[in-house]
Amino acid sequence: MKILDGGFGRELARRGAPFRQPEWSALALTEAPDIIKEVHLDFIRAGAEVITTNNYAVVPFHIGQNRFDKEVKDLVQVAINQAKLAVTESGQKVLIAGCLPPLFGSYRADLFQADEAKQLATPIIETLSPQVDFWLAETQSCIAEVETVHALLPDDGREFWVSFTLQDEIHQEKPLLRSGENIEQVAELLKRLNAHAVLFNCCQPEVILQAILEIKKLLPEHVQIGAYANAFPPQNSEATANDGLDEVRADLDPDLYLKFAQEWQAAGASLIGGCCGIGPEHISALSKFFKQ
Repeated sequence: MKILDGGFGRELARRGAPFRQPEWSALALTEAPDIIKEVHLDFIRAGAEVITTNNYAVVPFHIGQNRFDKEVKDLVQVAINQAKLAVTESGQKVLIAGCLPPLFGSYRADLFQADEAKQLATPIIETLSPQVDFWLAETQSCIAEVETVHALLPDDGREFWVSFTLQDEIHQEKPLLRSGENIEQVAELLKRLNAHAVLFNCCQPEVILQAILEIKKLLPEHVQIGAYANAFPPQNSEATANDGLDEVRADLDPDLYLKFAQEWQAAGASLIGGCCGIGPEHISALSKFFKQ
């Protein structure tokens, strides 16, 4: 079992970092980079063996096209610097995942534009590339964006992980991406891209178990499976993640989250962390149980 970090934006806000819409977690890159480092450090201290660069919101959806064009590389570099400082200060062997964010807004498969994706992804990849241990395309809502971004990555042997966000309807017959695409289509993509890991994130913990069970049957043994759920109530098909500080579930404390994680592990997951609203206290509970 490898323990991942938790949700970043809410943790920044909880610590008093400048935090407003539309910049979301990108605001701290320019106004409070030290707090970014401290959040990374606290996740490492809680037991995280993987941290992800805080450039999730460095896309035009959050910072605007003009600022993106002028500052994208500088902002991504700040995110890298703070992650590297945290790892050095911790003295731990921690991997840094290079965040490949949803380019057109979280959950918004309907906004994906293939002809614009390359222009947005390229400067992010070029800045991350020399300095991260592996790639993590996260909170992906549709297969097309993953294919487009993967084609831009350097062919240098570094691992490629992809994490999909699922529809939050708990009682539907089969788990689906927010695009409506199914797990069979995801498995075909992963095999085609020779992905090293598939995860499910930024959706309710209740919907993840079935997705793990289904994908496990369709993939070669060497492909790792993982999960990092959020703490939001169900988000409907019109929701956009990070469009405001949504309430988090009062019931999803570290003990309950650990119970979900135990189910994921039993189903085949070997990579577990947290997304929005899942803090260091949750990661600590995971680490203490799985690493005891």
